[in-house]
Amino acid sequence: MPDLKESLGYRYLQETKFSRETIMSRPRPRVGPGAQFKVYDRAPVFELPDPQGLEVFLSDVLQSRRSRRTYASRTVTREQVGALLWAAQGVTAMAGRLKLRTSPSAGGLYPVETYAVIQNVTGIPPGLYHLNVRDWCLEQLQQGDFSARVAQAGLGQGFMAQAGLNVIWTSILRRNMAKYGHRGLRYVFLDAGHICQNLLLAAEALSLGACAVGAFFDDELNALLDLDGQEESVIYSASVGVLGREG
Repeated sequence: MPDLKESLGYRYLQETKFSRETIMSRPRPRVGPGAQFKVYDRAPVFELPDPQGLEVFLSDVLQSRRSRRTYASRTVTREQVGALLWAAQGVTAMAGRLKLRTSPSAGGLYPVETYAVIQNVTGIPPGLYHLNVRDWCLEQLQQGDFSARVAQAGLGQGFMAQAGLNVIWTSILRRNMAKYGHRGLRYVFLDAGHICQNLLLAAEALSLGACAVGAFFDDELNALLDLDGQEESVIYSASVGVLGREG
């Protein structure tokens, strides 16, 4: 088996370390910036309600949070979807032109985009959606049942097909790496972790089941969302549904 020190992850970690001697002198790639927001101008829009149902003690949801993979056939409500997505990436304040959000982001760059594969939600037809953070709505990219494709792309994990929705996070890499260069990829993944944990805690507060999913065939999900996998690529996901008997 290859040694730890020969792995790509180890090499990346070592080669992107800061030191007092090299922090200013190390060469950085010239990467042009990306647009602050991604918007599908011609997509049908579904407005999201204000967040509800999150008035719980933080200690309670931290204590009870677990990865839950058994979902009932009952529908997730539109109000619950609004609360979940607000917890993940909702706008909470303005700093000049910058929309500050519920989750932290290195340099306020917010390189992570949120998509939703809606499967069983009241008031929102099944299909592929993009979260428009600027206007706070869901943009419908395609209508239809994509539950089987999501589960297949998720290494055949069947619970993904039973969820009320699957949330998929991508990164527009140049948003972050234009400022931080090679080290920027570290911050992209940190951002995604903050966002996903917020959603998982919100699901717990709403008495829903949720499970983070990091195992997937990247380019199958990229193809599902019509992404090139280069400028923008899938990095994380989570399933959410009404708790089943074993939840």
